[in-house]
Amino acid sequence: MRHSASSKLRPVLIAVSIIIVIAVIAIGLIIRQAQARYQSTIYTGNSSAKIDTTKPLSILLLGVDTGADGRIDKGNSDTIMVVTINPQTKKTVITSIPRDTLAEMAGDQDTNVQKLNAAYNIGGSKMAKASVSKLFNVPINYYATINMGGLKQIVNAVGGVTITSPMNVSFDHVTVTKGRHHLNGTQALAYTRMRYQDPRGDYGRQLRQQQVMRAVLTKLADTKTYSRYNQLLSSLKGNLQTDLSFDDLVGLATHDHANMKHIHSTQVVGLPAWINTSSYQILSTKTLQQTSDHLRTQLGLSTETLSNMETKLNAKNTSYDGKTNLNYDTQGLDKITYTDNTK
Repeated sequence: MRHSASSKLRPVLIAVSIIIVIAVIAIGLIIRQAQARYQSTIYTGNSSAKIDTTKPLSILLLGVDTGADGRIDKGNSDTIMVVTINPQTKKTVITSIPRDTLAEMAGDQDTNVQKLNAAYNIGGSKMAKASVSKLFNVPINYYATINMGGLKQIVNAVGGVTITSPMNVSFDHVTVTKGRHHLNGTQALAYTRMRYQDPRGDYGRQLRQQQVMRAVLTKLADTKTYSRYNQLLSSLKGNLQTDLSFDDLVGLATHDHANMKHIHSTQVVGLPAWINTSSYQILSTKTLQQTSDHLRTQLGLSTETLSNMETKLNAKNTSYDGKTNLNYDTQGLDKITYTDNTK
């Protein structure tokens, strides 16, 4: 089957979820100095309870394809990461999930499976959290949604970032050649958005996103960066929405600073599949179980055998192998509805 024309022509819109990581790790240290007059900089929802900084927690990071115009209430979440922070092991893990992962839209009225990045478009952050939670059988405590406008501004606010590019990257009239470079905000944005030139596709892009994230964290670890706190806070305005409260951000940055010395990045890797005329990523039952085990262990939870809509569909598609047979059937299970809102 051929890739659909609409999918080929759709612009590559990706928002790197660097802003909330900065907020959690470093902005709290900065805004402590500024007190409540900066609370309005970050729009926060109502968190269910004050964070206990002695216990592990998870944050779902969503980068939405709403462009750089400050809108974060619509669009698909084309960057999906789960950050798990464990104060007991002093370890933080960033897990990237393919945006095209076939998943159940948890909380929808009908049993509905489609691309995971559609959950935010359909039901906002609440459905996105529930869908990721159900996919891996792991609690998602908080969320943060950011858009394209933030990356360029935050990189400029820290004085640019230094990265080593493994390849030539060209996107949106910006070229970053293979090798070591100091990037400004515009260059960093282009570097993290390119996908089609990368032989690893979206997985290669995820690695570049994580690379830029680490570079920003390196700059923030430099005390000289603290003098830029006004510019840093301004870069967050209109680009971030989270249910972490102002006090929670300060608490995480203050008490969990040691956790950020041991940051690990990982990717969940799926197999290609065709459903009708759209391409998807299918996570095998083995991959789903391994990811669930890793996330639950990081959160201090015992592992459990995964059983959900995705494992049932995998069991049904006995001839699908992601190599010679890319056809994947989502029909035949009770009350299941297939739609595609991501074209």
